[in-house]
Amino acid sequence: MSTPRKTLPLAGSERAPLEGAREIGPANPNETVDITIRLRSRAGKKPILNSEEFTKPIEKRTILSRKEFEQRHGADPESIVRIESFAREHKLIVKEKSPGRRTVILSGTVAAMNQAFGVALKEYDHPTGKYRGRTGAIQLPAELHDVVEGVFGLDNRPQAKPHFRRRHGRAGARAATVNLSYTPVQVATLYDYPTGVDGSGECIALVELGGGYNPTDLSTYWSQLKLSKTPTVSAVSVGNGSNNPTGDPNGPDGEVMLDIEVCGAIAPGAKIVAYFAENTDAGFLNAITTAVHDSTNNPSVLSISWGGPESSWTQQAMTSMDEAFQSAAAMGLTVCVAAGDDGSTDGVTDGLNHVDFPASSPNVLACGGTELVASGNTITNETVWNETANNEGATGGGVSDVFPLPSYQNGVGVPPSANPGKHVGRGVPDVAGDADPSTGYVTRVDGQPDVIGGTSAVAPLWAGLIVLINESIGKPAGFVNPLLYPDASAGGIFNDITSGNNGAYSAGPGWDACTGLGSPLGSQIAAVLRTPATSTQAKRAGT
Repeated sequence: MSTPRKTLPLAGSERAPLEGAREIGPANPNETVDITIRLRSRAGKKPILNSEEFTKPIEKRTILSRKEFEQRHGADPESIVRIESFAREHKLIVKEKSPGRRTVILSGTVAAMNQAFGVALKEYDHPTGKYRGRTGAIQLPAELHDVVEGVFGLDNRPQAKPHFRRRHGRAGARAATVNLSYTPVQVATLYDYPTGVDGSGECIALVELGGGYNPTDLSTYWSQLKLSKTPTVSAVSVGNGSNNPTGDPNGPDGEVMLDIEVCGAIAPGAKIVAYFAENTDAGFLNAITTAVHDSTNNPSVLSISWGGPESSWTQQAMTSMDEAFQSAAAMGLTVCVAAGDDGSTDGVTDGLNHVDFPASSPNVLACGGTELVASGNTITNETVWNETANNEGATGGGVSDVFPLPSYQNGVGVPPSANPGKHVGRGVPDVAGDADPSTGYVTRVDGQPDVIGGTSAVAPLWAGLIVLINESIGKPAGFVNPLLYPDASAGGIFNDITSGNNGAYSAGPGWDACTGLGSPLGSQIAAVLRTPATSTQAKRAGT
């Protein structure tokens, strides 16, 4: 009789049922499940990012090609061989393997997955719908622990939500000032975006975890805006995801169309590619890594408008996604992420404050929200977006419970967390832009005109700015945070938002946990990113 193989729990893989979920019973043992195994880098624990590299002026940065990155930081082929052997042993099929993405996708029955990973998959009923879940940690053979970083997809609960808000309208005295709407082109003008460039030669990647777009709606929208060019939009299916419009403007179609229409209107010469995946931790991770490593479309900016409170994620998921963002930076991609629409609690009802992930990753540009009031081409007032009293949301922001304070935020005034213990961590957001639906964006969704806001609009707003800058520089700006913070301290490249709050945190001069450094002065930001950094800037950025 053979001795059972020793297994160990995979650190950071622990799961608990969703709050309010009811266990129905064991998952169907014959159901087919696809799971994603994220492998460790062949470089071991050597960091992907060299912090000094990103304080250099953009033209002097070393940017790795996707092939170079795979050779330096991809999965070791031997690691993939070991996973293939594990799969054969447990009657699992290898559906996909990508050394660059450090990803192997396996397929098999629930029964086989239970046996392979030491879990007991069950069906749960939740107010948001049924899902397949597990509790506790995933178990792995001891000999795989040095090569596996995470295992995703056993649990298929919805992992994230879109960060857009449709306008409900306002009555009374405030209606004259807040029932405003702008096209993305008008917002770009108010924020002084660079002119003479349109994003030609650039590609913007969008992560979408549901819904879809209708090309006819887009054609109508571009025509109404009288754009000089018509943006090229295409879809990439990741796993079982696809461009699948629901026909419901209140659903995820609103997110997809908002993302495309905002960045497409600002950079009509750019190619826009939407990566559609299932709304699970596996789907989200695979969409990110597929976009980042896409050598066919070669995106230089990734815009993400989906997320959830840090407390809703496993540590393995946050680690793997954060490393994917480090990979993006090494290959010259800027990642813009919405900071959330539920104020400083991020919608959690435990009495504490929370920030949204992936916006809390220190390797992304986290985008918060404002209320923007303008007359003609002039901003007359800009404050923190907070309409919780009207059930229209508020910008996310605060202090991460997971990620430490990054060097580029040293000395900018990130406060201790408002939670007990006063934890010091990564401050969210980095930047801001118009997000209040009462001063929202003119859009078209499922055949109907609409006005939409939310920090979901701010991520593609900044993505559009970055590709305009990329075109003007002739090189991708990549990870911009270490360059923006020093210059923001000197003033003149942001509209500093000093009025308002998002719950536990208030705006004030300089960086704050509501609107970060502020909303963009686009042409000035472009000039800074085109200008070699001074030694003083480099010191401030943390070298």
